[in-house]
Amino acid sequence: MINQHETKIRVRYSETDAMGRLHHANYLDYFEIGRTEQLRALGQTYREFEASGLFLVVTKIAVQYHRGAKYDDLLQLKTRTMRVTLVRIDHEYELFHDDLLIAKAASTLACVDRGGQVQRIPDWLLIEPDDAKQTHDKLSASADD
Repeated sequence: MINQHETKIRVRYSETDAMGRLHHANYLDYFEIGRTEQLRALGQTYREFEASGLFLVVTKIAVQYHRGAKYDDLLQLKTRTMRVTLVRIDHEYELFHDDLLIAKAASTLACVDRGGQVQRIPDWLLIEPDDAKQTHDKLSASADD
């Protein structure tokens, strides 16, 4: 399953360091925003995903910083789902400002329950992205019956 979602994020003052640049730790928050907005675009919020008893936890993340972002910069984040297995999702990210690459990253998430035990990813996330929202809606409707 290859899926791309784009999100705009404005750098807030509280996210900058003493040099006026976006602090390196905040890039991870931006990548999380990309993942959760991508999930929302597929038809389910992360809150709803958690309410089903499942969680997506980061097991690996790597970031390459190319240039700095500053307070009030409007950034474009591209989040791509590169691979989905029965228990894992791999994402890649590209963060741009004015068409210049700011950072690239890759992450792996595992699907677990509240106790931290690995769980199977729901079927509606294992299919092609164009069909995921429609399948999620159908599964939700049948659960309500």
